[in-house]
Amino acid sequence: MSGAIGAGSVVPSLQDKAAPASYDDLVSHVIAGRLGPDPRTLRIAVAFTTSQVVRHDGRRGGYRNEVLSLRLDRAVGSCAVEPGALSEDAVHDCVGADVARLLEHPLTPVRVAALDAYLMHVTPHTPENGALPRPLPAGSSLEKSRARAKAVVELLDVRPGRTVLVVGVVNSLLEALRSRDVPYIPCDLKGGRTEWGEPIETDALAELDRCDAVLASGMTLGNGSFEPLREHALRTDKQLVMFAQTGSAVLPRFLGAGVSAVCAEPYPFFWLDGGPGVIHHYGHGHRSRRPSGSGHRDGCTEAAL
Repeated sequence: MSGAIGAGSVVPSLQDKAAPASYDDLVSHVIAGRLGPDPRTLRIAVAFTTSQVVRHDGRRGGYRNEVLSLRLDRAVGSCAVEPGALSEDAVHDCVGADVARLLEHPLTPVRVAALDAYLMHVTPHTPENGALPRPLPAGSSLEKSRARAKAVVELLDVRPGRTVLVVGVVNSLLEALRSRDVPYIPCDLKGGRTEWGEPIETDALAELDRCDAVLASGMTLGNGSFEPLREHALRTDKQLVMFAQTGSAVLPRFLGAGVSAVCAEPYPFFWLDGGPGVIHHYGHGHRSRRPSGSGHRDGCTEAAL
């Protein structure tokens, strides 16, 4: 693994703060105003969806992807959704609404995007908040996908022969693991087969006992499978690395509470243009540890970027 900071450097980190006991605990802290401004006083100015259909040159398959994003002042919070699952009325309902109301919205993607926007507002991805920037070079869609995958896989710390459960099949990530001779179990609710013809499992929780580490998409926040994965990692001391377009400001809050490291990618995402970009590493070089006093089926996933 390549180091992101020099030897002896000290970077403030969310890992040094008290981690929430659970996702619901984090939400309750926000609603109570314990992490920043009262969310009842903050309103969403812009709500929008980003939809794409992609087939990289040289790849056999393609995919569709859709993301709900909410803008709060300078911050944008996001949650991936199944294409076509979010109605136009649901998006309109977010505009002008206060964050507290959206945190109790009946639709999970709205709640996750609102939480992400709030936490991005109070703790943006900056070195002062523990984020280590990782530049992405300009390039084609496939070149940028591979560069992003390399940056994600750098956060894994697995010995030879150790198996990684990949929750959210992204072919570039699998390709990066294959280049390092790291065995993996691909898992995605959509099932099917990988670019190399491997069967894709559909129940991540059923595969946990077969793996030594977990690499999971932030969209597990949107389908309820994040908490079981986090609890398993905390109980077994397995490494849990998250790659996050969904909830990029949410997942760093769980460093030391089951989450080992996060590759955070806020909007705008790498696939939106061919220019240079940046993603952010959290917890690089740290192992998961139990926080003092701390106490949905199936893995799913951002589309195969």
